[in-house]
Amino acid sequence: MNSFLFAEQNGRIVPMEDKIFGINRQAKELEAKIGKEAVVNATIGSLLDDEGRLVVLSSVVEVMKSLDAVDYADYAPIGGTVEFKKAVIKAAFGNFEPDCFTGVVATPGGTGAIRNTISNFSKYGDEILTSDWFWAPYSTIAQEIGRKIATYELFDGEGHFNIEAFSKKARELIERQGRLVVIINTPAHNPTGYSLTAGDWDKVVESLELMCTSERKATILVDAAYIDFAGDADEYRAFLPKLEKLPENILPIIAYSLSKTFTLYGMRSGAMICMTQNKDVADEFVRVCEFSARGTWSNCTRSAMTVLSRIYNDAALLKKVDEERRGYRDMLLRRGKAFESSAKEAGLAIVPFDAGFFASIPCESPDAIGKELQKDGIFLVPLAKGLRVSVASISEERCRAMPAKVRAAQGI
Repeated sequence: MNSFLFAEQNGRIVPMEDKIFGINRQAKELEAKIGKEAVVNATIGSLLDDEGRLVVLSSVVEVMKSLDAVDYADYAPIGGTVEFKKAVIKAAFGNFEPDCFTGVVATPGGTGAIRNTISNFSKYGDEILTSDWFWAPYSTIAQEIGRKIATYELFDGEGHFNIEAFSKKARELIERQGRLVVIINTPAHNPTGYSLTAGDWDKVVESLELMCTSERKATILVDAAYIDFAGDADEYRAFLPKLEKLPENILPIIAYSLSKTFTLYGMRSGAMICMTQNKDVADEFVRVCEFSARGTWSNCTRSAMTVLSRIYNDAALLKKVDEERRGYRDMLLRRGKAFESSAKEAGLAIVPFDAGFFASIPCESPDAIGKELQKDGIFLVPLAKGLRVSVASISEERCRAMPAKVRAAQGI
């Protein structure tokens, strides 16, 4: 796995194949042999309907079809068009209007926002803090730019957010490094489906304020990719006001993705948005993140920017998009709750679940259990601490049926 013939390793661990896409490939190969009906492919984080077709919002497709050639062929500004920047703030913040300075830079999905945040707000060799259940590409991104991922235990013994573990690890890192980047994936956390509560956020903010002296800085990256599939838009944005009045040495950044919210996965569009009481910090944010963008992907897809801008410039169209998305969001929530209730009936322990594309099953030997399930045509993603289930990609019926089969496989 780590033998290099010509390329330089540069401290990276480079697998032969991406784990998630590799397992998805195996599932598709089996589908081709024995038929889709005999295979449960709960690997990829794309929303599929009950027949396994990709969900694409028809209201968004209509806007796509109305684009002129210049809307997709012309370069976009490195940081995004003016109209896009205005629209993406509305999309990310909803009815909340931040009483602070904001800076916006377009990125290729939420992934670009994560990459630029780590690159610009940490130093070479730094450790980036996130929970022990985390989206594996965080580590890939960190390795690519000379950083590492450090983790804290996400849940305490009662299944609540583990503020003690968070605070202990955050303090250790900030005392050693002088600054800290922490990634908090919420709401509808990938891979567990957990969402930080208002009380959780209060504790996180208080903890960081106490440890960030005038010489220490912290950046809170909120990976909010699934925010519009978590539930009520206002309820799941209630944490945002807690971030707008933070002291100047704590910088919140929202990573927003059009992939999930507008079903534009392949168009790779998103944004990173900072919130600060200091205009100079906001201006610097835009300047350095645009510089990093120029040195990596250069600029993002103009057509996706135009689609978002038109949606938010037309109240009737926005209403249509919101209503269509709400129907699919409710379908997703039914699936997740069906999986949760069925797991309880089957005696299958799962990680505390709230909403989103994924649920997770804590277990020993996840790779071995995953391979055992594949014998029955069930494909899940083994993680360090268990198995990830994409409830977004399988029907409610299959969500109900799966826990008993997983429970049986744990007996191997």
